[in-house]
Formats: sequence, structure tokens, C-alpha cells
Amino acid sequence: MKITWLGHSCFMLESAAGTLVLDPYSDGSVPGWTLPQLRADAVLCSHGHADHAGTEKVALTGRGSGYDLRTIDCWHDDAGGAMRGKNVIHIAAAEGVSVAHLGDLGHELGAEQYEALGAPDVLLIPIGGHYTIDAAAAKAVADRVGARITVPMHYRGEGFGYDVIGPLEEYTKLCGDVVYAETNSFDPADYPQRVTLVLKAVR
Repeated sequence: MKITWLGHSCFMLESAAGTLVLDPYSDGSVPGWTLPQLRADAVLCSHGHADHAGTEKVALTGRGSGYDLRTIDCWHDDAGGAMRGKNVIHIAAAEGVSVAHLGDLGHELGAEQYEALGAPDVLLIPIGGHYTIDAAAAKAVADRVGARITVPMHYRGEGFGYDVIGPLEEYTKLCGDVVYAETNSFDPADYPQRVTLVLKAVR
């Protein structure tokens, strides 16, 4: 499986099960990021905000997804959705690899949600705070989930991201297993050990 970070919280999964895009963003919705026009078999969005639901940026092949897909309902805030509404966690599995995309998770997960999430091989987790859980809360969630590969997303970097969200370093300073990739793509098979994998921002 090949997993590519396309900026903000958008990822593309490519495998024998097809091509799947998670949380594409609309033009002008995320400072510093412009999503290229994509082609995929399926697109999944965690919620309806423009920076996560830019489905117009993905042309569908019509083949449909061959991934084993599961969802977990949660909230975009820590007030039961009163501030920003619902959020959906997507878990996609293929080729013996499971990938959990937490979308704009805004709260600590409950015991039943952790049980439903299980132990994914790859965890794509927001870390920036303000609109999502912050770095400290994300570290707690990542530790509880215990994925082999944890990839931070939805943060502020040099020249991109919302001013109100935190930078990558607020999260990585809490981790002792950080690996900085030279590209924005990776194959989970290349990381048999537990790592916090920082993908390169390619704009």
C-alpha cells in the first residue's frame, strides 16, 4: 500500500483495492495549500466543512472502492457537537494493512470508541488544536491506540495552515520515536517498528 499526504488532512491510499482519497479540501479553504485535481475510485469525508469535504477536487472512476471500510461516529468539538457538529472516523483496510483517519476529532475518545477503533497499523491524527484536539491530547490518543505508524496532520507549518492552530513541533517534542520522511508518501511495510512519521509537505 502507498499512502500519500496531500496537505492539511487529505491523504490518498493506493493499493490492489483501488485508490481512495480521504478528506480532500476545496480551493481557497486552507491557507498555503492547493489540492491538485485527483482521480480515485472513492472519496470519504469526515465532515462537511470545506477544508475536509472538497469532493469536487476528486474525479471518480466509477469502479467503487475495494477497501474494507468501517466508521466510528464522534464529535468535532468537546461539547458533544454543540460547537462544530459531528465528525466521522474512517478505517480503511486492504492488503493486510488498516488505516484509521480521525478527521477533525475534537475530544478524547470514549472506551467504546477505542474498542471500535481497535489497533490500526496506521493512525492519521490531527494535532493542531483550536478546531481539533491539541498536541497533548493527540499524544494521549495516539498512545492509547498504539498504532505502529502515527502520522500527524492538521497543523501549521512554514507557509501553510491556519494561524490559530499549533505547529508540528508542539506534537513532535512529546514523541521519542519521530522519523522525518524525505517525501510525502510511504509504504507501511517499510516501517516494521513503531514510529511517529512526519511526511514532507509538498506544495
